[in-house]
Amino acid sequence: MTIISRSEDLEILLTVVDCGSFSQAARILDLQVAKVSRAVSRLEKELDSTLLNRTTRKLELTEEGRTFTDQVRLGLKQLMVAEESLKALKEAPAGRLRVDAATPFILHQLVPHIDGFRALYPKIELELVASENNIDLIERRTDLAFRIGALKDSNLHARFLGRSLLRVVASPDYLKRNTVPSTVDDLRHHQLLGFTDAPHLSRWPLAQGGELKPTLYCSSGETMRQLCLHGQGLALMSEFMIKQDVTAGRLVSVLEDVVVSPNERELVHAVYYRNTALSSRIQAFLDYISDRLTL
Repeated sequence: MTIISRSEDLEILLTVVDCGSFSQAARILDLQVAKVSRAVSRLEKELDSTLLNRTTRKLELTEEGRTFTDQVRLGLKQLMVAEESLKALKEAPAGRLRVDAATPFILHQLVPHIDGFRALYPKIELELVASENNIDLIERRTDLAFRIGALKDSNLHARFLGRSLLRVVASPDYLKRNTVPSTVDDLRHHQLLGFTDAPHLSRWPLAQGGELKPTLYCSSGETMRQLCLHGQGLALMSEFMIKQDVTAGRLVSVLEDVVVSPNERELVHAVYYRNTALSSRIQAFLDYISDRLTL
């Protein structure tokens, strides 16, 4: 059987589908929009099928296009696995590895070990991308993501890395200016830090007490840490990002006996798509980092 579709055209098609536009796909692939459009048109002509419905506002897959791209995605992944398996027999892990995690996890758990990893695997082109919310790995062309909390995406493989306890903390300066809370009810008289775009993270898993309302909101865990360090209130944060602050006395842990543990927000996983074999790059990075995490 002769395969009439070129792999380059197939890669372009998938990028257009994932991005939702020819222009965005062209920017990602560093190609001219006209070349991207020609590649899709060429596929449609070769297959004698319309793959995309084009309007002035958006692109939508036809039923034929959806069936075709689903199979193409699987096929290209298998081809990539085959090529990587062959490379692994000849040489050390090499190529691009894009890793996604929330900013605090990148700064406090990954960055300190990147120098050692790059020295050990100089042929891996590492990209660290900070996302405060869970992303679509395919859409963002991401190989590996670290996620905190319960997992909900059944399309992902996951490696459990451990638990990171939650702590209620404040700066010594803040606690000097305010009464140190000894009960959950005391929290209602304090400045509390919460998350703007993730209201579930502003609901603290406490043994007793009702809903607490934050008085200051921010969009990232690292911003919250900095606000806390600068005496702006009490915050509930994972130990992986504040352990050194507590040890050094920059932050003080309070109400340690009222935070419910274990709870699902303590879970730390590494995730990648389950319909692909674990590439040597991902395997190398996970094995190296897993032994060095301080959750």
